[in-house]
Amino acid sequence: MSTFPFTAVVGADDMSLALVLTSVAPEIGGVLVRGEKGTAKSTLVRALAAVLPEQDVIAGCRFGCDPGAPDPECPDTGRHEQGVVRRRPHLVELPVGAGEDRVTGSLDLSAALSEGHAAFEPGLLAAANRGILYVDEVNLLPDHLVDVLLDAAAMGRNTVERDGVSVSHAARMELIGTMNPEEGELRPQLLDRFGLTVEVAASRDPQERAEVVRRRLAFDNDPGSFTTRYADAQADLSARLAAARKRLPEVELSDRAMAAIARVCAGFDVDGMRADIVTARAALAHAAWRGGDQVLREDIRAAAMFALPHRRRRNPFDAPGMDEDLLDQLLDESELPEDPPDPDDGPDDDPSGGKSTESPQSPGDSSSSTGTAPTSQDAPPASDTADSAEDAADAADPPSAGIAPVGVAGAETPYRARAFEVRGVGEGSLGRRSKARTDAGRTIAHSVYDGGSVHLPATIRTAALRGARSGESRPQLRIVRDDLRRQVREGRESNLVLFVVDASGSMAARKRMTEVKTAVLSLLLDAYQRRDQVGLISFRGRTAELTLPPTSSVDTAAARLAELPHGGRTPLAEGLELTAHTLRLARLRDPRRRPLVVLVTDGRATATSDALDRANVIADHWAETGWETLVLDCESGRMRLGLAARLAARMHARHVPMGDVAAQTLVDHVAESTSRLSRSA
Repeated sequence: MSTFPFTAVVGADDMSLALVLTSVAPEIGGVLVRGEKGTAKSTLVRALAAVLPEQDVIAGCRFGCDPGAPDPECPDTGRHEQGVVRRRPHLVELPVGAGEDRVTGSLDLSAALSEGHAAFEPGLLAAANRGILYVDEVNLLPDHLVDVLLDAAAMGRNTVERDGVSVSHAARMELIGTMNPEEGELRPQLLDRFGLTVEVAASRDPQERAEVVRRRLAFDNDPGSFTTRYADAQADLSARLAAARKRLPEVELSDRAMAAIARVCAGFDVDGMRADIVTARAALAHAAWRGGDQVLREDIRAAAMFALPHRRRRNPFDAPGMDEDLLDQLLDESELPEDPPDPDDGPDDDPSGGKSTESPQSPGDSSSSTGTAPTSQDAPPASDTADSAEDAADAADPPSAGIAPVGVAGAETPYRARAFEVRGVGEGSLGRRSKARTDAGRTIAHSVYDGGSVHLPATIRTAALRGARSGESRPQLRIVRDDLRRQVREGRESNLVLFVVDASGSMAARKRMTEVKTAVLSLLLDAYQRRDQVGLISFRGRTAELTLPPTSSVDTAAARLAELPHGGRTPLAEGLELTAHTLRLARLRDPRRRPLVVLVTDGRATATSDALDRANVIADHWAETGWETLVLDCESGRMRLGLAARLAARMHARHVPMGDVAAQTLVDHVAESTSRLSRSA
């Protein structure tokens, strides 16, 4: 199967350069590519393997050892006398759903059953040694698996200590991860472990977009002919990579350049020292790539553009970004020597050798978000006689207005939510909140083997008991397939918290939406930390809207929450109907994830003349669904109708007056109700 040529990719200069730098110096720690779908992320990564310089490999070594410097701890040392082969570095892709055993390696069951001894079966890290390990949708991997990959990439070794196997082997690889930020972010501590990051986006230039389509169609029609057209450019790029690798040890990083790197990293207020180290390594690689013998200003600038944006992200509501003016100012203060432009001396920084129709995009030039929603518009003043004002605002929804916004409230600074846990042991998706039987965690029992990690002591005991029952005087221990036992592990699961928010005109009084948005924003932060999913439904005017489908992307959630308007009548029945529909779909997608509905309302229903009756009918049958529900009562003032309390009683839900729920108290109620969900499950 032909691979699209690396040098034929159009409009991906930043990504191409980042991949080249980590290919020149794999110790940089890999590249994380962030971008929207359809931006050639996977195409460019797969094309990279075809231009990497060939390497000598010991024939028969499953770990790809270098014959000039073999790994002294290689488990295949006995096979190192079988000769040498020359090949391109391997591109190893992490399959969707791969477990830790597949990644790191595990007990070789065939050897254990046939030969009676514990042998090591190499995993993907062994196959990727001295090559590329490509992880698509890295943000969707479980955190513990991402930790394993990043540890191996940073240390250059993989160590396995389990199932009676104790192995350490080289895992020096180029780790490349791609992700779509709309599907959820990586945690800041995991982002920091990637050496470089780059933002990619589709070009908005019609000519460049047309050229992308033209080349793709040409490749699909005749891959062989298209690849031949770029054979010389591919060979030149491969030779340039080999020369850069050879030149790298000779590049000088002067004290002045090192001080400039330190000034830049300190100026951007990044945490720790990893940013300084990665920037220095990337600057050296960039100098070697351009053919220089010392690190200059342009090398540090290019390295900083890739090494610093993701390290400035302090919390999940911050978007990665880079202030280029500040970067230039810090570099100017360092008074580094400039590289004189000479078009005849050395190639430019475009690894593809082609010309882009527009200047390369700077990675992460978006501004950083503070996590605080926009300032609210004028809201009705608070007063003890606000019920009549609420009715007036609730009625301010003429038939032609639809759900036109009356106001947009802002959220205050989110607080740190208290940890809460669902009692009992569930079977939900891997997370960090409630106890569950998962593929990660401590071993609590064993069962008949059906895949996963082998419980070696239990397997041996089963085989020994079977041998004892055979009647032999001195039975030998022989393990057969039926003796195998699997580890049963207890870890943590995540939950789905679905907020159903009344956004009608009556919510404008006393800044109720500000209080609600602040609480939801805080729980989004907690959900991000614990890998929960959060959804948001709003109802106002004549309809209800799924403002945010269940997601783990707190960036998207915070943006949707900030834009949530309020005003108009109250379609309570429509809100409940959409909630039920959303949870039924969520159950189909993930039947093991348990939901908690947080209904934020004052109990009013004014969309139509029979709105309250329709809402009551739905509420009377709500308990049949089994969904744990919390009703937060937003009614206030001295004259209260108690509609939310009656609604909660009909739904068999817990009623909590909003006046009694401070920001921290809201989290306590969610925690308590989640525990009730566990006990009733």
